Amino acid sequence: MSAAASHDETGLVTEPKQPDKSLGELFANLGRELGELVRKEMELAKTETRQELRTAGKAGASFAVAAVAALLALIFLSAALAWLLDQWINTALAFLIVGLIWAVCTAVAITMARARMRELEPMPQTMETLKEDVEWAKQQTA
Repeated sequence: MSAAASHDETGLVTEPKQPDKSLGELFANLGRELGELVRKEMELAKTETRQELRTAGKAGASFAVAAVAALLALIFLSAALAWLLDQWINTALAFLIVGLIWAVCTAVAITMARARMRELEPMPQTMETLKEDVEWAKQQTA
């Protein structure tokens, strides 16, 4: 057994990963690698955040378009339908029926918008690579 070899907790002989480097060089390399890793993680987080903001913006625009369209449809069609129903039933009942129809339409539009919002994932790649980085750091210090 060489002088550089050591025993681990299982009793097996292990060799240093980089026996030709001093402790100072190893720490300097580790510091550089950790710095580079943090920079890359920050860039990934920025990229994912931009993508998520675009998706959120599209969902928000969909909400806005749906709201404007619903308002215009509600105004014009509600009046027309209520006046049409008024020819056969009480005026108040005619307007109530029209209001209920639009309440159902609004519920459907909100359900669709919520489905789009559920598509948002908070930085999935960043979270995955952070887990990998923790494992890498553990292996470097082992």
